[in-house]
Amino acid sequence: FHGQGIVMVKPNGDSQKGHCEKSGLFQFSEIQVIEDDRNNRGSEPFITGGRGQVPPLVTTNFLVKDQGNASPRYIRCTSYNVPCTSDMAKQSQVPLAAVIKPLAALPAEETPPYLVDHGEPGPIRCNRCKAYMCPYMQFIEGGRRFQCCFCSCVTEVPSHYFQHLDHTGRRVDYYDRPELSLGSYEYLATVDYCKNNKYPNPPAFIFMIDVSYNAVRSGLVRLICEELKTLLDYLPRERTTEESAIRVGFVTYNKVLHFYNVKSSLAQPQMMVVSDIADMFVPLLDGFLVKVNESRTVFTSLLDQIPEMFADTRETETVFAPVIQAGMEALKAADCAGKLFIFHTSLPIAEAPGKLKNRDDKKLMNTDKEKILFQPQTNFYNNLAKDCVAQGCCVDLFLFPNQYLDVATLGVVPYQTGGSVYKYTYFQVETDQERFLNDLRRDVQKEIGFDAVMRVRTSTGIRATDFFGAFCMNNTTDVELAGLDCDKTITVEFKHDDKLREESGALLQCAVLYTSCAGQRRLRIHNLSLNCCTQLADLYRNCETDTLINFLAKFAFRGVLNNSIKTVRDTLINQCAQILACYRKNCASPSSAGQLILPECMKLLPVYLNCVLKSDVLQPGSEVTTDDRSYIRQLISSMDVAETHVFFYPRLLPLTKIDYTSDSLPIAIRNSEERLSKGDIYLLENGLNIFLWVGVNVQQGLIQKLFGVSSFSQINSSMCTLPVLDNPFSKRVRSIIDMFQTQRSRHMKFIIVKQEDKLDLLFKHFLVEDKSMNGGASYVDFLCHMHKEIRQLLS
Repeated sequence: FHGQGIVMVKPNGDSQKGHCEKSGLFQFSEIQVIEDDRNNRGSEPFITGGRGQVPPLVTTNFLVKDQGNASPRYIRCTSYNVPCTSDMAKQSQVPLAAVIKPLAALPAEETPPYLVDHGEPGPIRCNRCKAYMCPYMQFIEGGRRFQCCFCSCVTEVPSHYFQHLDHTGRRVDYYDRPELSLGSYEYLATVDYCKNNKYPNPPAFIFMIDVSYNAVRSGLVRLICEELKTLLDYLPRERTTEESAIRVGFVTYNKVLHFYNVKSSLAQPQMMVVSDIADMFVPLLDGFLVKVNESRTVFTSLLDQIPEMFADTRETETVFAPVIQAGMEALKAADCAGKLFIFHTSLPIAEAPGKLKNRDDKKLMNTDKEKILFQPQTNFYNNLAKDCVAQGCCVDLFLFPNQYLDVATLGVVPYQTGGSVYKYTYFQVETDQERFLNDLRRDVQKEIGFDAVMRVRTSTGIRATDFFGAFCMNNTTDVELAGLDCDKTITVEFKHDDKLREESGALLQCAVLYTSCAGQRRLRIHNLSLNCCTQLADLYRNCETDTLINFLAKFAFRGVLNNSIKTVRDTLINQCAQILACYRKNCASPSSAGQLILPECMKLLPVYLNCVLKSDVLQPGSEVTTDDRSYIRQLISSMDVAETHVFFYPRLLPLTKIDYTSDSLPIAIRNSEERLSKGDIYLLENGLNIFLWVGVNVQQGLIQKLFGVSSFSQINSSMCTLPVLDNPFSKRVRSIIDMFQTQRSRHMKFIIVKQEDKLDLLFKHFLVEDKSMNGGASYVDFLCHMHKEIRQLLS
């Protein structure tokens, strides 16, 4: 059938278990789909001028030319063709959602959004719905008025903005104004867009270091202090300035807090101790937050002294909430927004606000009470997070646990302020130093906006109804983020509130108001135009499975907070079965009931859905900790589409297939043990880890070239990096690993796995097409199960 994927499924008689004859006929290759898209769409730029264009896959390397719609690096949709009616949307069960990454980093070859300055009058907006000027506004009456493309209201064009129209009705300055010709651009905001009608001060970074016994003994405190000496020279700055405007402060803590005066006029830093942590205050204002270049020598002296000051500590207890309160109060006193970098090692059991108890209970797994493990232990941290957002205080948390420390609770403030959580279990300087320092460097240096508010406007007929990500909401429309960095996404679901028309399509406008690192108040605008359809076939032809899975995973991972895991899993399976059953019933040509018919653009939906169901959140193995599950759940909530793609279906490369004559990668293989050869070496990455798997029969020459030893038995699997050897194979493998690292928002942990070694089981956990140790179905068996579900819906 043209345009349809057909899968021949033959039940072997045992319909209850859904077993199927294991034939390659009915398995779609994820690798083949990726390679086809790369070959077909990777060579030409993706031009964003047309309405409802489906972009290349996230796995395809392509350039974008903005000609009126936001780049897919900023916005990706589950479907680029929206059903005209709510009945049609309900019938299909395809969620209508956009994954928005407002400050996404762009490749060097692409131009960042232009900055538009309209001076004192500020940006041009619709009088009624307040949408910002964009390429889809219609100028009328010779250019004296414009009709809003979102609400149809007619607004007078201010005299300073007036321009004549050409013979097509387009303004003659169309190509001179980014807001008239581009999908993404920025406005310089006026004082009306600022808190209390005054321009903000530049933001501040406060580094808050746990100096309890565990942190000092592991070498962590010394490592952080050594790194900060040089890292502070690389704080974010505007592209046009040489020096960062960000001010910096330091706090150390265990059961009490130590503030440091690093004023440039001091010969030595001064410590001030706050032991009354029940009512947190900042003991000094002048000299706590200072510019790096002004207090360089005092900074260096302090960072040299901190490891020595606490070298003999025996204090094992820590506080946590007062640390955040202290940072927030310091920003409030300085009248600025900013970010707290907190380095923390243990469960905060010291007597203080926000004190926690150990509630780790594996007996709750697979029971109705399991959801408690994902919920915060107390509402205290939710309230603290709201206070932080109101102040523009973003929190990034670096965790170094040796035992349970309740990530579900400690992660609440980072999660709701737009921050990040990083986790290094059983941290050892020798093996984890590189990963931690790379994460810290990137976190400190990446582009970030503060005190941000995001609103998504839509044309008449649909509206934003639900939001997923790391943020806070105090009303139904405004997403509030104390910090918004280049890695964070906000996922928005839309529902119908009226009929849409095919001829006019549907429009989205995402507007983010934020404070830049230089203290400028800015508005970043992204616009996207979508098609509308009256035929289900058009909907199914223009869906994007990777974005769909990103949305479904976030929906499911939020669902575990209030529902049993079984309910969440059943809901996921049922919704996908309904999507595919609707396609078969309304769009596919008649065929045998024994055939599983999948839409062309959704033929990988079953394999990806099975990966989500087998994730550690929805189907944990016995070795997965409660903290790990909460960590992954929070992590996924703000991941973009490319990150969730590789997280749920890792990339697996055979390294003996490397071509030394080109920069191209060897073609990946499917995630199944039967695809592995004992004589090969493989690289597997999932965004958090990179595994190097070595077969027992690999040629000794290759082992020598890669590891510098002469036999398989001599390979040291505890190495955290490959040795630097001067041969083409070593250089190429290391360059591939480096390239993978630069593509991800976190530095991945490097793990060497020797076949049949103790780590082999861990590696096989990521071969997601196979049946898993904890009972997860193989791709083959899950296809049969989905086919059975679809047939039941159609019967």
